[in-house]
Amino acid sequence: MVNDGWHVYVVRCGDDSLYTGISTDVARRFAEHQAQGARTARYLRGRGPLELAYVTQSVDQRTARQLEYRIKQLSRAEKLQLIAGQLQLDITP
Repeated sequence: MVNDGWHVYVVRCGDDSLYTGISTDVARRFAEHQAQGARTARYLRGRGPLELAYVTQSVDQRTARQLEYRIKQLSRAEKLQLIAGQLQLDITP
């Protein structure tokens, strides 16, 4: 996975819930989540196994945070459409 710039990602948890986050290195951040250590997002603790369900690149941190917020405002059905590629979100800086 290319780690240029900021990315927004969605993780599917073992209980089928969805977690959204941002990172400049999604592979590293996902590994931290899977390790269930001190750097794991609190929400993800004990919710394994985890699956990286969606990743998209953003132009900068501000835009990544805006997109993360928009995704978090979506209904579960809309998030599943986003993951399946049936829904497109656009944030322009």
